Amino acid sequence: MSITIRQADYSDPADARAMVDMLDQYAQDPMGGGKPLHAHTREHLAAELATRPYAVTFLAFDDGAPAGVLNAFEGFSTFACKPLLNVHDIAVHAAHRGKGIGRRLLDAAEAEARKRGCCKLTLEVLSGNMRARSVYEAAGYHAYELDPEKGHALFLEKAL
Repeated sequence: MSITIRQADYSDPADARAMVDMLDQYAQDPMGGGKPLHAHTREHLAAELATRPYAVTFLAFDDGAPAGVLNAFEGFSTFACKPLLNVHDIAVHAAHRGKGIGRRLLDAAEAEARKRGCCKLTLEVLSGNMRARSVYEAAGYHAYELDPEKGHALFLEKAL
């Protein structure tokens, strides 16, 4: 087994295909919503990400086969007055799980965040995704809170 992690090149058709295929497999999983990516997303995602200088994608390969993906975006912490890196997507192909690929993708994101001078990494996870949560917790992620008496932060969305 030879696991490699590297930053994706959005202009490379093989990287774009690997990224979209990994993301599509995740989207079809119950933890990713259970529906395939829209054709528009499959066709245009790499080109759209290439126009966003704060986007970064890491790909994992297991003996040369695409095995995982992590998409992240730089944001900004007003309290720290420094950038942060948000892990927006992380997915490991079902056939490659249990090999430490998720942790290695997180390590790559952390190295990138340190290179950019970020004050923290953020991510979101479904409360019932215990496998992913255990990987994140082992990597040092925890629920965000300012004061334990006030509770931890919740992730909310409003679809447009």
